[in-house]
Amino acid sequence: MKKVMIYTDGACSGNPGPGGWGAILLYQDANGKEYKKEISGGEPETTNNRMELTGVIEALK
Repeated sequence: MKKVMIYTDGACSGNPGPGGWGAILLYQDANGKEYKKEISGGEPETTNNRMELTGVIEALK
């Protein structure tokens, strides 16, 4: 079974206010080669909870 390690975070300035989310996805293949993918995004008017959850949702996509 393939495994991907995912780290996420989200935040905003004010609640609601401008915010962003980010995720790092790490994968190691059978030969030990490591792969890393970084994704991020944001919204001009959002909440902290929404950004925290958006990071997880986008990483799982």
